[in-house]
Amino acid sequence: MIAVVDYKAGNLTSVVKALNFLGARKIVVTQDQGVVRSASKVVLPGVGHFQATQLLADLGLTEAVRESIAKGAWFLGICVGLQWLFEGSTEAPGIAGLGHFAGMCERFPALFEGVELKSPHVGWNSVEGVKTDSRLLCGVKDGGFVYYTHSWRAPVVEATAAVTNYGGGFTAVVERENVMGVQFHPEKSSAVGLQVLRNFVEL
Repeated sequence: MIAVVDYKAGNLTSVVKALNFLGARKIVVTQDQGVVRSASKVVLPGVGHFQATQLLADLGLTEAVRESIAKGAWFLGICVGLQWLFEGSTEAPGIAGLGHFAGMCERFPALFEGVELKSPHVGWNSVEGVKTDSRLLCGVKDGGFVYYTHSWRAPVVEATAAVTNYGGGFTAVVERENVMGVQFHPEKSSAVGLQVLRNFVEL
């Protein structure tokens, strides 16, 4: 079973539609701790402000996700869902992330190399430095294009599986063992995005 976590901030319909298209057998959209704990895979979509992730703690879902990950369930965070895997974000300084990966998410700089940088970062951009041992990125070629819409970004860390360059490099994909995240929207990223989701479904 794939549990798609509903914290009132994700583009659930398009994610579920994409998973169904790829043949995922059982998908449950949920806010139930028990469902998350019993799922073999968990997806956390996300759109909007990091503040919305506070609901995960309020509903007891943060601990449910920790337990699910600890027992070996596969986890995929999308957009804000990826950012939540880190310690937190300057977008909502008082809200803690899961802390699975070290570092804070920060806003794009107003200037980069002396040039004004538009924020949010919206549109198609490429993933670079794709790690060949990444399970999530199996079959994704270096330089493949994906669709973004975000103003905050995660730092590049040891577990970064691919980067995108916009105002410097940031984590496009993060992956360590059974925990994965993508900053882009795979459900809107054409063939590359579908390949990423297919890889997750087939784990």
